[in-house]
Amino acid sequence: MKPSAFLHAAKPALILAFALLLAACAGTPLRDVTDPDAPRSLPGTPQVAVSWDDPAGFSDLRRSSNRWESRRGDWVRDLAVYVQQSVARALPPGERAEITITDIRRAGEYEPWHGPQMDDVRIMRDIYWPQITLQLRRTDAAGRELAGGERVLRDPAYLTSGVRSPRGNEALYYEKRLVDDWVRREFAAR
Repeated sequence: MKPSAFLHAAKPALILAFALLLAACAGTPLRDVTDPDAPRSLPGTPQVAVSWDDPAGFSDLRRSSNRWESRRGDWVRDLAVYVQQSVARALPPGERAEITITDIRRAGEYEPWHGPQMDDVRIMRDIYWPQITLQLRRTDAAGRELAGGERVLRDPAYLTSGVRSPRGNEALYYEKRLVDDWVRREFAAR
């Protein structure tokens, strides 16, 4: 069979395959952390409730060199889940914590001057350290406030500090390390 005859015979199958691929992708919307219909809190647990302000106001998006890429994904929710799980493990029995994430600046930054092939790559430099700002309200079993107020988690030496190193392509590695350090300090046994 000639190559042109093969392509002519295969054309309907290729068109069908392409149409099916488009149909499958059409039902899968791209995640956008600034979506106004997206939830702004996690389902509460008896011990820990986590919510967050509108990510459109977060430093990571306002100061980004590539705002479109910064908005992609579900990274705010992923980080909130990590906060909730970490605090739940460390919180003494009978206590409750209510946490509102008010700002996030992720580690790294987009540097568009490297060219279009690097537009969607976060470059890690010591000037792009991670920072998370949150509000905490910690209460005992009777509802009395034990601790509260704003907490600013940051690590300007994030590239040189820490015991463990990123494993492969671990998402939000440096931000999770900030949370781990804070949880250790904040919820240490009194």
